[in-house]
Amino acid sequence: MLHPSYSDLMKVVNSEVEHGEAPVVNSRYSIVMATAKRARQLIAGEDALVPEKSSKPLSIAVEELNQGKIKILNEEE
Repeated sequence: MLHPSYSDLMKVVNSEVEHGEAPVVNSRYSIVMATAKRARQLIAGEDALVPEKSSKPLSIAVEELNQGKIKILNEEE
């Protein structure tokens, strides 16, 4: 099971959206794609933005997203 949950991650990602604006993330798919992309960057040698509690790149990517260290940009950005 993923900790934090998908719904918690979606709240973090959408936390900076103004009232009335479309959310950046509408589905779990967006969370999965973003964390997978970041995990590939970590595998390729990029430095982690959070203290590594795990050696697994996907776990590190999820924690970076949860702490707001990485952002998911909408298509316009």
